[in-house]
Amino acid sequence: MTPTFGAGGGEPYARALQNDGQLLLVPVGAPDSRSLVMDVARWSSAADATDMSLIEEGTGPLLDIGCGPGRMVRAALTAGYSALGIDVSRAAVGVALAAGVPVLEASVFDRLPLEGEWMTLLLVDGNIGIGGDPTALLERCAELLSPTGCVLVEVQRDAMLDRTYDCTVVGDDGCASASFPWAEIGSSALAARAAEVGLTLVQTWTRDGRSFCRLERQN
Repeated sequence: MTPTFGAGGGEPYARALQNDGQLLLVPVGAPDSRSLVMDVARWSSAADATDMSLIEEGTGPLLDIGCGPGRMVRAALTAGYSALGIDVSRAAVGVALAAGVPVLEASVFDRLPLEGEWMTLLLVDGNIGIGGDPTALLERCAELLSPTGCVLVEVQRDAMLDRTYDCTVVGDDGCASASFPWAEIGSSALAARAAEVGLTLVQTWTRDGRSFCRLERQN
C-alpha cells in the first residue's frame, strides 16, 4: 500500500496530536519548494466561524474525509446533521472516539457505509491532496456521493495551482515521517479535474483567508 499522511502510529502527526504541536509538510528532493505549516492544534480545537459556515453549505448525511481529531464531524453534529469521519491515522481516530465523535479508521478508497448516498462530502485542511492524485480522489467522491449531493473542497488561493509531489511531515523535534504522495490544487485546476469524473464546479468563495469550492454532479 502506498504510504499516506497519518498512516502508522509513531510518526510525527501522532506525537503532534498529543502536544498540540505544529508540523511542516516538506517536499522531498525539491530544496527550492516551500514547506507548508500544518497547525495540528487548530485541527484539535472546536470549529470556528468559517468552519461552521462551510458546514452550513451542506446537509446530512455528511462524510468528512481525512477527519483528523474530528472537529468538522462534531460541527456537523452540532448543526443537526448525521455525520461520520474517516481517517487512516489510528492516533487521530483514537482522539476523536475518546471525545465521542463518530469516526472510522479507514481510507476513502475502502468500502464505506452509505456508498452513493452521502449528501455532503468534506475535503478540508488540504485533504484534496490525499494520495497525491486529485482526479482519483474526486472519482471516488463521485462514487460515494448522492445524485443530489455536493463535495465541499478547501483549495489553494492560486486558482491555477495543480501540483503533486512526494513529501514528509516533520515535527517540532525534527523527526520526519516516511515519504508519501501529496497534492495542492486551486479552483480552476479543480474544476478541470472534476469535469473528468462527472462533477461540476458550481460555486467558489473565500472567507477568512481560506478558499472553498462546491462540486455537484453534472446534469
